[in-house]
Amino acid sequence: MITMLSMNLKSFTTLVLIGFLSLSRTSEAAPVYSNHICSNTTTFTQNSTYHSNLNLLLSSLTSNATIDTGYYYTTTSSQDSNSAVYGAFLCRGDLTSSTCQDCVTTAATEAVQKYCPFRKVTLLWYFECMLRYGNVSFFRKMDESPSDYFRNPSNSTEPKRFNQLVAETVTGMVSVAANAQTGAKKFAMKQENFDGFEPLYSLVQCTPDLSSTDCDQCLRGAIELLPKCCDGRKGGRVLFPSCNIRYESLPFYNLDTSTPPTTPPPLPPPPQLPGSVPRSKGKFNLYEAVKCLEFLHIHLCTKKNIILFRK
Repeated sequence: MITMLSMNLKSFTTLVLIGFLSLSRTSEAAPVYSNHICSNTTTFTQNSTYHSNLNLLLSSLTSNATIDTGYYYTTTSSQDSNSAVYGAFLCRGDLTSSTCQDCVTTAATEAVQKYCPFRKVTLLWYFECMLRYGNVSFFRKMDESPSDYFRNPSNSTEPKRFNQLVAETVTGMVSVAANAQTGAKKFAMKQENFDGFEPLYSLVQCTPDLSSTDCDQCLRGAIELLPKCCDGRKGGRVLFPSCNIRYESLPFYNLDTSTPPTTPPPLPPPPQLPGSVPRSKGKFNLYEAVKCLEFLHIHLCTKKNIILFRK
């Protein structure tokens, strides 16, 4: 009987371990949610024509999320023109097609089940992608609204000089993204060195359907918000439906696809002892800790793990 109990206990422990590992693998690949905006004025009823068309549209978006440009726009309609649904997704320019599809699939599911059920006009942002749909076409239209922004709670050691570097860097990247070839991704990434201890990683991106002029205007509009949202902060992110910009003092994109820094990178810090965690003299910064985890592709993040500061 003791032997039987021991075997059952081992079996139970094994199942628990397998379940935990499976959950960990699932969490590693989970996209990181940022925010959603839904219109309260336009809704639809369950099993309506619009509902059916929305399901078809979301299915089309997720199945096309492996496209090379990381962007896809489509529409579904029926004999009732008032039930047409227009939608698109945009994945961060450095992501693989599989990561893009994971994010779009998650966004499509969470949009209708969690964040915006029965809303005709919906916009979701994740760290990895954006999903948007509505009852009015927005193809080749530059939209700066609705918008949102996030900022890192930590301040730069030299805010004025850091602000200047951020402004010069992201402004210099605008033409690279805006003048991309037709059909190509409209985005740019760049790594700069502020000083030996504070690097700068930046990314700008437009939806590929925009003209060069519209992309340029959209990105410059986002840059104009940086002094308001992120003055002197180590990181900031401005989100428009048609474009977005982001900068951080920690890597948030795949470094092997970025533009190398214009100055030699600083020497890496000495390796940490096993189990040790580098600490500053101030309070523990959860925002930067999450950024480190994201860079290491651990992605054990949920909305509750991430401190996002607005206004």
